[in-house]
Formats: sequence, structure tokens, C-alpha cells
Amino acid sequence: MSITIYHNPDCGTSRNTLAMIRGAGIEPEVILYVQAPPDRDRLMELIDRAGLRVRDAIRVKDTPYFELGLDNAALSDAELIDAMLADPILINRPFVETPHGVRLCRPSEVVLDILPEALGIPFTKEDGEVIIDAQGHRV
Repeated sequence: MSITIYHNPDCGTSRNTLAMIRGAGIEPEVILYVQAPPDRDRLMELIDRAGLRVRDAIRVKDTPYFELGLDNAALSDAELIDAMLADPILINRPFVETPHGVRLCRPSEVVLDILPEALGIPFTKEDGEVIIDAQGHRV
């Protein structure tokens, strides 16, 4: 099975998502998107396939979002994409692509919507929150 995760190892949500994928016995293609961002077409495709608006795919926390004036509602999608490509930390994470679809996995358990193979396998997040209990039920 081919799975791709646009990952930031400094992000707990991204680490938890990657751990759920691996917990299902799948080794995904891991793209460290801050160092190797997707090109414009790929980024737009991920956003579209995830069912998001461009603005929904921008990370605000711990980024230069406000300093760059990206909160200006008059900015076009093209301008927002330009900003995300110029400074990839503005791309929200993690995007995951599986044969079942694409999602921005925030919170990390959103990955289960496109990774049914992980259902039934117990999983607890780094912070101790149980996502799939010992009986394999989603909590």
C-alpha cells in the first residue's frame, strides 16, 4: 500500500500520525516538507483532495503568519499559496495521502478516516490519550 505523509518531526501531531501509520504495519513515504516542500500543483492538489480551502491549510501557530499579513482576508488563494511555498512552515501538517483519500490529520486520529487498516490496532498518543483501546475500538 502506498501512503505518503508530509511530516514535521518537531510536531507531536505529525509524530502521532506517523506512529499510527507504522502501527498498522505500513512504512509510508515520509516527506520532510519544510526541507522539501511540494510544488505549487502538488500543494493545491493536496488541499483540494482533502476538501479544504487554501486558508484552512495554512498554519498560524508558531509561524510568521501575522507578521506577513496573511490574516488579510483580501489575499487571494494564489497569494496564500505563494506564501506557503516561500516559507513551508506555513503549510499545516501533516497531510497524509492513502489509496482511500487525502486528509490534513489534525487531530492525528483523522488519519483513521483514510487508513482503515489501522482500526482495531491499539494506539495511545504521546501525551497518553487513548485513540484505539486494547479491544481495538476507536475511543
